[in-house]
Amino acid sequence: MIPAIDGASLLRALDELARIGAIEGGGCARLALSDEDKAGRDLVTGWMKALGLEVRVDAIGNVIGLRAGRENVSPIMTGSHIDTVRTGGRYDGNYGVLAGLEVVRALNASGITTRRPIAVAFFTNEEGARFQPDMMGSLVYAGGLGLNEAYAAADRGGVSVGDELRRIGYLGLAKPGALRPHAFLELHIEQGPILDEEKVRIGVVESVQGISWTEYTVTGVSNHAGTTPMRLRRDAGYLAASVTLFARKLALDMGGHQVATVGSLSLRPNLINVVPNRAIFTVDLRNTDEAKLKNAEARVAAHIAEIAREERLDVEAKVLARFEPVIFDAGLVDRVEHHARALTLGTRRMPSGAGHDAQMMQRLCPTAMIFVPSVAGLSHNVKEHTEPADLVAGAEVLLNLMLELAER
Repeated sequence: MIPAIDGASLLRALDELARIGAIEGGGCARLALSDEDKAGRDLVTGWMKALGLEVRVDAIGNVIGLRAGRENVSPIMTGSHIDTVRTGGRYDGNYGVLAGLEVVRALNASGITTRRPIAVAFFTNEEGARFQPDMMGSLVYAGGLGLNEAYAAADRGGVSVGDELRRIGYLGLAKPGALRPHAFLELHIEQGPILDEEKVRIGVVESVQGISWTEYTVTGVSNHAGTTPMRLRRDAGYLAASVTLFARKLALDMGGHQVATVGSLSLRPNLINVVPNRAIFTVDLRNTDEAKLKNAEARVAAHIAEIAREERLDVEAKVLARFEPVIFDAGLVDRVEHHARALTLGTRRMPSGAGHDAQMMQRLCPTAMIFVPSVAGLSHNVKEHTEPADLVAGAEVLLNLMLELAER
């Protein structure tokens, strides 16, 4: 019997998981290690067990469901994450995990035991919306971040990763990375507009952009907005505003894959008639080229230093995350393209603008990603949507490639 994805089962699972942490507009809010994340974890872990998978939870809370193979060798692993941003959609991350479970369901229904084991994983705190760095669980898994450093990471309320893992019952015993995959595949929505604009069904992902996240704290002097001459101001808000404009102009000037965003900004005392004495803001820079990314970082830092001197401000910088660009395994990328074309699905080779767990897993084993279209390019948005036919098509590509790799 030839295995096939049960599209109805995949869509039902996506709907059911989306009810946990549901927010107005159809989206989800399941911040990492929150009560909602725990409920989502419990649901997906229950599905893993129902499919006959051996469930392992490691010391950073990553969850792996393992399906035995004919031989006790390294597995073919797929997966992603189920945590979301505060205004997330229902597909980001979740789709890759649940499609992996549908691969297992298809193999079970067909009575197929592959040579290699099959593993389906979801990783802790991929989004970085509550704790930094993002992609924390997979970074620890790949050996790029120590457990103690990860445990110490705290949210804005001072609550730590270690304490929250313990509280929700996902501080596991397994050593992260102990199960080293033979290959890792991540199926994901594109989270951008290219596939939808070009009416292409499958994105063949060749690389992931490098990411630089920095938080700046600027200190000036509060003063009366009406009586303080402009030449005497030490305005922290002015520096923050200037960086917002500079970052956008920088990205446009550099062109190519360079993007720049000031996504978080707070002012103190945040009053209409008071010159701000503090600004805290973030700068998110990304590029597929490491040298260009470093150039963008240097130019932003130089601009901040110049304005700080002019305005007599103190500035502290804190690196929240810094990852170099990643190139995926060329052979696996070719096989993604092959299996998509075998299903008569149009393909496009492309980089990923967003960070993913796959870029961390590339440190351990050959890795590749499969993209399906995001309607209108929307993601991290309650209106995030991918057509059901595209969700099923991506899962079929994943199934066929995993079956090939697991029989090698």
